[in-house]
Amino acid sequence: MTPPYGKHPATLVRQERPFNAGPPPERMRADFLTPTGDFFVRNHGDVPEVDAEAFRLEVAGAVERPLALSLADLARFPRREVTATLQCAGNRRQELVERKPIPNELPWGLEAVSTARWSGVALADVLAAAGPTGEARHAALAGLDETERHGHRFHFGGSIPLDKALAPEVLLATGMNGAPLPPVHGAPLRLVVPGWIGARSVKWLASIRLQAEPSDNYFQRVAYRLFPAHVDAGNVVWEEGAMLGELPVNSIVTAPRAGARLPAGDVRVEGLALAGGGRDVARVEVSADGGRTWRVARLGERRERWAWRFWELKLELPAGRHELVVRAWDDAAQSQPADLEQVWNFKGYMNNAWHRVAVEVG
Repeated sequence: MTPPYGKHPATLVRQERPFNAGPPPERMRADFLTPTGDFFVRNHGDVPEVDAEAFRLEVAGAVERPLALSLADLARFPRREVTATLQCAGNRRQELVERKPIPNELPWGLEAVSTARWSGVALADVLAAAGPTGEARHAALAGLDETERHGHRFHFGGSIPLDKALAPEVLLATGMNGAPLPPVHGAPLRLVVPGWIGARSVKWLASIRLQAEPSDNYFQRVAYRLFPAHVDAGNVVWEEGAMLGELPVNSIVTAPRAGARLPAGDVRVEGLALAGGGRDVARVEVSADGGRTWRVARLGERRERWAWRFWELKLELPAGRHELVVRAWDDAAQSQPADLEQVWNFKGYMNNAWHRVAVEVG
């Protein structure tokens, strides 16, 4: 089946409806900016049909001047751009599934992370026009896409703290990679929240409500929470989970692929790394013996504060089986845990354990 929405034929489709898909590893690192046809898609409902002429963005709640902005109104604000990597909180879930089943969640491999050049207007500029009052602490966001959970239908939503909403990098985006934002990526308007989990970059954004508490939307209040390993669906107390926000430092091997058979001698190992919250990737190390010894990889240039960094290393590998492992540090001296057991959780979120790839040489 040819993937819909103009996606590349090699796209890995994890779910047809709602559509969820991303690029295979060999295409993830082909360009610093992910081509729109390769950019991963995470949907919780069908792509809505939106009348751009009738569309209005509502800004309400703890504001002095409630707004209802058309796309033409938004176009009057100063134009901004930001290059940012988005990553689904469930990226690399498949590795956790292989340790212990995680039912009812998408088995993402490496593909739910991509980078684009986003264009639009700063959310801070729009909020300044509305005039936040002293009660405002969070920006609650709601899209036009509908989903169903536990017999209830509702719009996807979430929230971010007001201080993040007012940060200059947070955009109300109408463009992607120099072209109009495609419907599958949130047209006519989406939020882009660099450094945070992709779920907070709400697509088909229709309303922003400033309020004292985080959003009560299911995807903020329940779904995107992190729990310790002993918690499961049978004993979970949702309010005790940590609401997900900033991404942790992470790194993956994109080549060679797991299970590859390689000739003995020089082997080029390459991949990508990212650090959440605006931090930088400070160092990447690679092991060819399962983590007993390490070599420092060569980092590509830091092109944008909110974007991933590529890395590469040439290893001389003798015949035999080798476990390639990668780990990264950010500039706050934070690194990745060594083992999947340290990050396993029954929702399969935030896997940033060392990435391991077994290959056969000889």
